Amino acid sequence: MLFAFPLLWAAGAVAAYFYAHDRGIPWTTALAVLPAFLLEASLYFTMGVERLRLRLEKLPPAGVAAALVIAAVAPYGLASLALRNFSWHSAGVIAALAVVAAFWYVVFPHQTAVDILFLIFMAAVWLAHAIPPLYPSPIAALPLGILGQLMWFRTGLLAILSVRRMKNIGFGFWPAAREWKIGALYFAGLAPVAAALGWIIHFARPHLHYIGWGRTTLIGLATFFGILWVVALGEEFFFRGLLQQWIAGWLHSDWAGVLMASILFGSVHLWYRTFPNWRFAALAGLAGVFYGLAYRQARSIRASMVTHALTVTAWRLFFS
Repeated sequence: MLFAFPLLWAAGAVAAYFYAHDRGIPWTTALAVLPAFLLEASLYFTMGVERLRLRLEKLPPAGVAAALVIAAVAPYGLASLALRNFSWHSAGVIAALAVVAAFWYVVFPHQTAVDILFLIFMAAVWLAHAIPPLYPSPIAALPLGILGQLMWFRTGLLAILSVRRMKNIGFGFWPAAREWKIGALYFAGLAPVAAALGWIIHFARPHLHYIGWGRTTLIGLATFFGILWVVALGEEFFFRGLLQQWIAGWLHSDWAGVLMASILFGSVHLWYRTFPNWRFAALAGLAGVFYGLAYRQARSIRASMVTHALTVTAWRLFFS
């Protein structure tokens, strides 16, 4: 497993070079903040690898929470010291927010009301865009705020996974063969239904977004894995791994969990681009049913992540 980190760092350095060249960012500036991004990438990678999380969980919950706070502040420290714009105020706010998130389940009991309040707190900080401004960048093309967004996402997930130690989520980056199969099958079932609904409600007409099948394939692969490891990972963790599982337990019905989590999933898409985007919300709600069924069958969000990533990739390549 340790060999993965040098590969990750090498890939990150190459990606940073091409990104800096493409956006006109001075290489000296990109090189200065590269360690912060490589550190965040390493912490993010650790979050998704069960073996590494289990090592972390050998610590008592308070020890895990303390490690999460240190890990939350470290990338900011590296980036801001390299750019000479370190702020004690920003570092203090980042640390304070991380302390609340990381120690939530150390202080409070593992109960339904506490779980709901935790999700509200995490979502409120995210939706208020409270964290990105704490990461100022000297160049507009260098969005350091992504460090803060990844930090908040990572801290919240690890608080649930490694402090609260929630079970039956199936969290991870790489699906097993069975999960790939289940995810692909539910995508195959969703595709014609979603296409029919999209045609009925006049959502979008199919067209090839990129010229040339070679370029389309490369962009499709990059889109798929980008969605799989970031967007689908987070949304499936929240809506299927947590909400669907909790609702099914509260109502003693897997089907109620699938349907209610899908309705909630669709409703948050009302704000996509323009409000109320009911067409997009309707399609998202429909897709949520198939994501939920994939999770229900596999008992792992890795299966629903595959369905989710295939759906978004197909939409971006052929409809958006």
